[in-house]
Amino acid sequence: MNIPDIIIAIDGYSSTGKSTLAKLIAEEYSFLYLDSGALYRGVTLHALENGLIAEDGTIDEEGLKASLPSLDLDFRTDGTYIGDRCVEKVIRTLEVSSHVSPISAIPFVRNFVDDRLHAFGRRKRVVMDGRDIGTTVFPDAEIKIFMTASAEVRAQRRFDEMKMKGQEPVMEEVMKNLLERDYIDSHRETSPLSRAADAYVLDNSDMTLHEETVWFQGLAQGKFGILE
Repeated sequence: MNIPDIIIAIDGYSSTGKSTLAKLIAEEYSFLYLDSGALYRGVTLHALENGLIAEDGTIDEEGLKASLPSLDLDFRTDGTYIGDRCVEKVIRTLEVSSHVSPISAIPFVRNFVDDRLHAFGRRKRVVMDGRDIGTTVFPDAEIKIFMTASAEVRAQRRFDEMKMKGQEPVMEEVMKNLLERDYIDSHRETSPLSRAADAYVLDNSDMTLHEETVWFQGLAQGKFGILE
């Protein structure tokens, strides 16, 4: 199936498999995959490593704002980089996850990330996932998807993912972090998590990944009148 040169925006709650679906679409149709969440995680890691987040969670916003112009945060084929250092694994730890929502709620951080995303998006044939891609970053995206799943399913997925990476998560802590992120993401003042009016909802609580890809194929075929 030949999809035209478009932008595909995938938004939704954490641990719904947004990145997994986006990567599959990118690979299948030769699109560039961009993970906006990885950029926010990169900023969070930068803040943690530079002492800009106190033990009580307080963020030194002035210090963070002053440091961002020199932060060399980028995508490469093998993951997210700060300078020449691949940080793909460390940005997925629970420590980073516990601070990423407050960091991503800061307006100047969102502007910093959006500027980088827009630069990539000008090329078209881009698939991006995050929490405000279809509403704020690329409101004119030709295909918008909003992914959701039950909290129990999402917490189990996150727990299993962390175990596979050699971490020792506690389910209660994983669920607590997930619900906190849901609340912060949905209630932040700047670009809150919400479904775009023209987004297609994908609830994958009881779907396999294969069923999700078939669902997307049907969506693309119907929207662009593609006949295989």
